[in-house]
Parts: sequence; C-alpha cells; structure tokens
Amino acid sequence: MTVTAYTLAVVLNLFILFIGARFLFRPRPAAAGYGVPAKPDGDAAYFAIKGLRDATYGVLGLALLLFVGARAEAWFMLVVALAPLGDTLIVLRHGGTKAAAFGIHFATAVVVLISAVLLFLV
Repeated sequence: MTVTAYTLAVVLNLFILFIGARFLFRPRPAAAGYGVPAKPDGDAAYFAIKGLRDATYGVLGLALLLFVGARAEAWFMLVVALAPLGDTLIVLRHGGTKAAAFGIHFATAVVVLISAVLLFLV
C-alpha cells in the first residue's frame, strides 16, 4: 500500500504541475480542456493566475512528500481536493458541460481524496 500511496501522490502532483505549465504556455487549449473555453478577447492574466496556482500546488505537494512525509501530504491532498470540487461548480455555472464538470473535475477530487486516505494509512 505504501508504494501505491506514494506513487499516486507523485502522479497527482506532477499532473497538476503539468496543468499549471499548460495554462502558462498554452493557455487557450488548456482552458478548453478545463471545460470552459476562453473568450477570444479574454484577459490573459487569468490564464497566468490559474497556471501559477496549479504549478505551485504541484511543487508544494512534491516538496511536502519529499521533505515532510506522507502524513503532511495527506493533509495537503485533503485540503487541495477543494480546488477540483470548486472547479466542478465553476464549469457548471459558466456554461461547461456536465461531462466536463463531473468527468474531469469531480472525478479528480475523488482521486485526490482517495490519495489522501491512502497516505493517511501509510
């Protein structure tokens, strides 16, 4: 179980780091993948804010796992699950599809919560 818990945590942290980088370097495709396409005249600063937020979460998660341990990472995952839960609501409120809201964001929240449980059990 330890290998599974650590592997899932690392994969999730690398994934959110990737998403952050994508919003920083390829913002329009990243926004479409998020579930709410960007408006052509949208403010690019918001892409950078989302990208930086997500990249920071990924780096922080990896640092906690590496330098503090599984219990700190478990608490981090528990708290950070709020982001994809909020993203679910954002997609639903701003014209995104239910498939994107639940299939991407809500499912991500569930996997993050599973990761937290596994890490608490280590």
